[in-house]
Amino acid sequence: MKRLSYILFFGFILLIDSCAPKSREGVDLDQFSAYWFQGNAEINVFDLQQSRYGEVREGNTVMIFVTEDFSRRKQVKLDDLSGVGADARKVLKLNMTREFVTGIYPYHTMLSVFTPVNDEINSYKLVSTVTEWCGQAFTQMNWKNSKYQIQSFSYFESEGDQELNIEAQAEDELFNLIRINPDLIPEGDARLIPSLVYQRFAHVEMNDYRAKISKEDVGSNSSELVVDYPSLKRTLKIQYKNFFPYEILSWEEIQTKANGDLEVTNAVRRKLELSDYWNKNEKVFEPLRKDLGL
Repeated sequence: MKRLSYILFFGFILLIDSCAPKSREGVDLDQFSAYWFQGNAEINVFDLQQSRYGEVREGNTVMIFVTEDFSRRKQVKLDDLSGVGADARKVLKLNMTREFVTGIYPYHTMLSVFTPVNDEINSYKLVSTVTEWCGQAFTQMNWKNSKYQIQSFSYFESEGDQELNIEAQAEDELFNLIRINPDLIPEGDARLIPSLVYQRFAHVEMNDYRAKISKEDVGSNSSELVVDYPSLKRTLKIQYKNFFPYEILSWEEIQTKANGDLEVTNAVRRKLELSDYWNKNEKVFEPLRKDLGL
């Protein structure tokens, strides 16, 4: 009986250990912590050239990177770390906005990506919203049981309200993986869920697609990640500094239309600032937006 108890106990320990995510390799946690755990967010402002309805629109994109304590079980930001134990995980969060105008009416998009820093696992959660005068669309993806559980809502009848599961990595998390360490992104063939904002703009089916990933040096201590989707006739290029903290310098989307025309959207960074912006919500701080060029 005593022997059986030992077997059951150690079996339980092995089961818990097997369910725990593997630790990421190639991440210098001391270096990462010195930059990302200093109590600030990194605000990046980009000049945006957005292709929409056959024309290029000027606008801006803001990418805000910040680390947070995240609940692996609830998949939300933790308010209180006391008593949560191993459920608390460090994530790198990206909040990315786009703002531009089409004729008389504006577009606003926001993407949020929560990527674990220490755990070798897909981003826990992704959320995307697209709003404009015709209506709005919302998508949320949660990584559970080795797949993304997806809820998607749209004012378009053909897209409607959907719930589905997809076992694939999300393209949108590539920005965060670059910031943690670009070596975490393997080159070659992959199955990716394309950008959530792109899917709404292009009205393609929510699914995973074959992609080819490559990297190359482009000079001035910079490298470029290229993601090519043959079936979608779409290419994403992300240029970044090839040394820590691997700043994003620009990104570009190239889409070949059915008639052979190219639509190109690109964003080039013009401002980077570290700030605890959440503590700057009084009127006296509004001039700081002008300093950012917003």
